[in-house]
Amino acid sequence: MKINMLIAEIGSTTTVVNAFDGIDTDNPKFLGQGQAPTTVLEGDVNIGLNNAIESLKKNLGVKNFEYDEMFATSSAAGGLKMTVHGLVYDMTVRAAREAALGAGANIHLVTSGKLRRSDIKKIKNINPNIVLIAGGVDYGERDTALYNSEIIADLDLEVPVIYAGNIENHEDVREIFEEKGKSHLLYIVENVYPKVDVLNVEPTRKVIQDAFEDHIIHAPGMTKVRELVSGPIIPTPGAVMEASKLLKEYIGDLMTLDVGGATTDVHSVTEGSEEVNRILISPEPIAKRTVEGDLGVFVNMKNVLERIGREKIANDLKVDLDKIDELINNHKPIPETELEKRFVERLTLEAVITSVHRHAGGFRDLYGSSGKKTLAEGKDLTNIKWIIGTGGALTRLPNRVNILKQIALSNKGDKLLPNKEAKILIDNDYIMASLGVLSKKYKEASLKLLKESLQID
Repeated sequence: MKINMLIAEIGSTTTVVNAFDGIDTDNPKFLGQGQAPTTVLEGDVNIGLNNAIESLKKNLGVKNFEYDEMFATSSAAGGLKMTVHGLVYDMTVRAAREAALGAGANIHLVTSGKLRRSDIKKIKNINPNIVLIAGGVDYGERDTALYNSEIIADLDLEVPVIYAGNIENHEDVREIFEEKGKSHLLYIVENVYPKVDVLNVEPTRKVIQDAFEDHIIHAPGMTKVRELVSGPIIPTPGAVMEASKLLKEYIGDLMTLDVGGATTDVHSVTEGSEEVNRILISPEPIAKRTVEGDLGVFVNMKNVLERIGREKIANDLKVDLDKIDELINNHKPIPETELEKRFVERLTLEAVITSVHRHAGGFRDLYGSSGKKTLAEGKDLTNIKWIIGTGGALTRLPNRVNILKQIALSNKGDKLLPNKEAKILIDNDYIMASLGVLSKKYKEASLKLLKESLQID
């Protein structure tokens, strides 16, 4: 059998392989999917990838196949680890952080001001995949970013370093890295915070993904994956964001939720409402991602369970505590029985509500000599027209639509959440991340396949 395109999604717990045909035609087709447990712990993600390919063959009913192209996304082995270093936390540091998260990174350290000894020690211990330096509006403060560049260039780290600060520092930063013999690791990009209250995160997001492709082999066996893949490899969360931004052009303001085994990601693509923008304390990016590292329904199941409480979840499921303990002790990556599915649904609901409340902004009352003034802070989701569920939990659980409907119902009036009119869409084929990476080369095919998976015209 001949297949046009294979796309592998190497996740923290599961590896998925999707097959497509007619990618360069007016009628692209999703052929099928295979999946298997990810094999980071076995020392080689290729084992899980090959098992997923075998699963795909079985599902397609063929003994073998050939393919023209293969792309991939990955969040295995902790995904893309980054550290971010800026000038003032509420300004350049926050802008740099937004850029990194939107590109699909997992941020392990954020610092403001000149790096201290304790910061340097933390960077060494983290051993990041990429370092991002920002600081100073264009033609503003210069010294902090230059000092931090000197420190980072001196570290024994053979990883990409992205400079996205004051434009006046470009020549000096280049010289610093050339002197250390590390010019090949340096990426210089437009300032993420060029003017006060202006965010410019998209150029940095693109460079983060380029650096990931150029330099990052971040899980055991990824070198072999790179040899198999003929197109891009990007972080899975970044791929979901790419798909979300593509869809926004077609259907309007939206939010995408991906509840995984280890984390829960929330992506929103919206300018917000004019009413809220008028009282917003500081700017927010149009495309925003937050990742909740403590909210996963397999690896981090116990964290979510603690938030709910054993007694509460037993009451919700109408079972005794002994049954809950049995579910915990025998918890699987993919639930099988009806009770196991209900258990994971309750975990997923908690992860969804908690992550969206953390992602969304809210109203804030300030009191002064002229009385009370209401301001808004954080991301405004009130203009969201569509809420999309992707990932294993929100594409496969029986009550996935109802879980997402609870987002609007959870608002107590102080959060900038979507309203009850927002419509629910499900990535039924579980291919959103794959189509995000596909869109980098085949935009039209990606959009058509997304619409089919979401069952929209």
